[in-house]
Amino acid sequence: MLGSWGVQWYSRHSRLDVCARYAKHSGWRACVVMVLWFLTGCQLSEGNRLQSVMYPSNNRDWRPDAVVLATAEIDLNEVTIRNVRNCSYVSKDVFVVDHYDKKLNLESISSVDFIVVPFRGSSNLAHTMLSFGTDDGQHIAVSVEARLEKGESYSAVLGALRQFELMYVVGDERDLIHLRAKHRNDDVYIYPIRTSRHQAQALFMDVMQRVNQLEGKPEFYDTFTNNCTSSIIGHVNQLVPGKVPFDIRNFLPGLSDRIAYDLGLLQDAGSFEETRRRALVSLDGHPVHTTEDYSDYIRR
Repeated sequence: MLGSWGVQWYSRHSRLDVCARYAKHSGWRACVVMVLWFLTGCQLSEGNRLQSVMYPSNNRDWRPDAVVLATAEIDLNEVTIRNVRNCSYVSKDVFVVDHYDKKLNLESISSVDFIVVPFRGSSNLAHTMLSFGTDDGQHIAVSVEARLEKGESYSAVLGALRQFELMYVVGDERDLIHLRAKHRNDDVYIYPIRTSRHQAQALFMDVMQRVNQLEGKPEFYDTFTNNCTSSIIGHVNQLVPGKVPFDIRNFLPGLSDRIAYDLGLLQDAGSFEETRRRALVSLDGHPVHTTEDYSDYIRR
């Protein structure tokens, strides 16, 4: 018989073995995780024991709006995007999940917008997205996010400890923008990017390839190195190496529009302040988000 002391010793050393394996794959973050878990044996976040977060997975008990991943079927210039998200919101926490498939010709993509949503109370932090415009005035938005499980809420600290997977939400603007501008009451800035049609199409294809990659090979979200803004920078530099050079401000997404302006990536209006003023979305007089002219309206 081990006795109570022996059971405690065995339990702790079993956890230590798991921690050691976690450290091998997670680097410096494991130091914090090891201390918390080895000493207390507690779960790091509800529903996530350490053993289950050693490796990223697409098989977890996801929140309803994060259950389905988008994919892209590419046949020469014909692209079919599966599972474009288009939730209908009563409030930020009450919504009906819906998805649809969208077919488009790659050559119809004519523009790209850079979208910045500053965090309330912390102007140096923000969520960033891309939106691709087509010749017929439609838009497909892409939001790189932490993929949350049921009962979870986003935390920058837990994101740094690899407690979330990464997901690319390919969505209708009536979902991704209206959720933030209307129901979360956030400021949303839409900046047209200075780019050619060919560059816009190449960027779209690079993003779609990443969408497919994550569907087959999940990754951890990382607050600092694998997030919304770092992903966008990665796509831009994949097409034009060094276009967005290393800048300590890159770790502060709330400054990303200023960096983009300084690099000449945005269509400017004479000054950054005026460019930013014109980019702010206003929903005055537009209470219903389901109208077909939604993308046109918010850009007027």
